[in-house]
Amino acid sequence: MDQKTEDFYKRLKEELANSTVWPSEYLFKFIIPSDNHKIAIIENSFDNMGAVINTNASKNGKYTSISVNVTMKSAQAVVDKYQEFSTIEGIISL
Repeated sequence: MDQKTEDFYKRLKEELANSTVWPSEYLFKFIIPSDNHKIAIIENSFDNMGAVINTNASKNGKYTSISVNVTMKSAQAVVDKYQEFSTIEGIISL
């Protein structure tokens, strides 16, 4: 992981830790190229967590937006999820 990315995750963790009482609900939002395997990776990662997952294909079907509303235990848990998904090619985390 490069320094810019490392700094981003550190700043995100600090902001979440200072602005939220944990555990708390968190809304993850992603845009990925429409690929059932990539969608399944994200959905399966939230199995048994009580997550509410909504997917929506773009008008032309090239991309899929995924919203995941889930209770997370800590700011570090949120950062860990973002890092887990950073290996998915073409993912955009919002």
